[in-house]
Amino acid sequence: MEVLELDVWKGDWGLPSVDVECLQVLVYAKFNGIPIKVNTSGNPFNTPHGRLPVLRTTDGRFDTAREIILYFTETCNTTKDKLTQKELATVMAYSELLKEKLFPALQFIWWIDKKNVDELIRPFYSRSLPFPFNFYYPGKFERQSRTLFECLYPTEENVTDIENKVYSEARKCLTLLSTRLEDSKYFFGKKPTVIDAILYSYLAPLLKVPLPNPALQNHLKACTNLVKYVSRISQKYFESEYQEYEQRKAEENTHKMRRDSESDFPNKRRNQVFAGIFATLAMVVYAVSTGIVKRLMTRNSRTTLRKMRGLTRLTL
Repeated sequence: MEVLELDVWKGDWGLPSVDVECLQVLVYAKFNGIPIKVNTSGNPFNTPHGRLPVLRTTDGRFDTAREIILYFTETCNTTKDKLTQKELATVMAYSELLKEKLFPALQFIWWIDKKNVDELIRPFYSRSLPFPFNFYYPGKFERQSRTLFECLYPTEENVTDIENKVYSEARKCLTLLSTRLEDSKYFFGKKPTVIDAILYSYLAPLLKVPLPNPALQNHLKACTNLVKYVSRISQKYFESEYQEYEQRKAEENTHKMRRDSESDFPNKRRNQVFAGIFATLAMVVYAVSTGIVKRLMTRNSRTTLRKMRGLTRLTL
C-alpha cells in the first residue's frame, strides 16, 4: 500500500493536532490502520489553498477532511462499508449538528474570547509557526472568525450576547451527545467509525486545551461519559502523545512545587521570627494585665525588706 503524506497543524496538550479537520483525518486513519507519514510543520503557505490538512498522493492533493476521508474510503479498506444506510444517515445528521452547534463555539473560544486569545492562542501560534507567518496567520484566522459571527448574528453587536447564545447552543449539543452515547464505547457500539473521528475532533480540543476562560469546557467536563470517551480514544490511538503530555505535566507540577517551596523559605523564617516576637509581647502584655508583674515586684520588695531588718538586728 502506498504510504501517504499528510501535512497537519502542530499538536500540543496531548493532542496530535489542535485543528478540528486535521484531527478528523488523523483519527480516521488510526481507526483504519492507514499508513500515513505525518508532517507537523504547521506552515500552510505552500499548500494549494493556504490551509491544512493536506494529503499528498500519487493521485493529487486533497485539502479538506471530507475530501481526504472520501479518498481513504475509495482507496483503502475502511469502516464505511460496514455501516448501514440508516447509520450513514445518522453520521450525516450528527456531523451537521456538530458543524452548526459546536463549531461556532470552538471558533469563539479560539479566536474571539480575548482572554483565551491573548494568554493562550497567540502565544501557541507564535512558537509553532516560523517568522513571519506567526504574525500573519493568527490575524487571518481571527478575521475569518469575526466574519463568521457577523453572518451568524448580523443584528448583534454585543460580544457578550453573542457568547451567551453560542455557548447555550453548544451546551445543548454536548448534553444531547452525552445522552446519545450513554455508556457505549463508541457511537455505534464496540468499534469506531467515521462519526467517532468527527466527534473526537470536536471534543478533544475543547477538553484538553488548558483554556484561561473554561466556561464551556467545564460543561463538557460535567459530561463524564464524554470525558471518558475522549480519554479512551487518546490513550488507545495516540498513546505516545498522551503519555508524553502527562509526563510533562507531572514534571512541571513537581518543578512548580519545588520553586514554591524555595521561594517560601525566606518568608517562612521571617514569619517564624515575627511569630516568636509576637508571642513574647503577648505574654508580657498578659502578665502586666493580670498583675503578675505587680505581685512579683511586691513579693521581691518584701523579701528585700526582711533581709534588711535581719541585717539591722545582727548589726545591733
